[in-house]
Amino acid sequence: MSTTAVFSVEGMSCGHCERTVTAGLTALDGVTNVTADAKSGQVTIESTGPLLDDQIRSAVTDAGFALVGRV
Repeated sequence: MSTTAVFSVEGMSCGHCERTVTAGLTALDGVTNVTADAKSGQVTIESTGPLLDDQIRSAVTDAGFALVGRV
């Protein structure tokens, strides 16, 4: 079962930011695809199952950005 979730992330301003967030989230177990868009400030995460918001928040924070919440 595949799950897709969209989150709002503060602080992304360029392609390097997108790659940094993507790398941090891709490292989470079960994540199959991540698309980060600095222009919209959104990250789309596809996974093999549900992910906890705390897992997402931790990965985004560790990457140096702030998770606002689900869109």
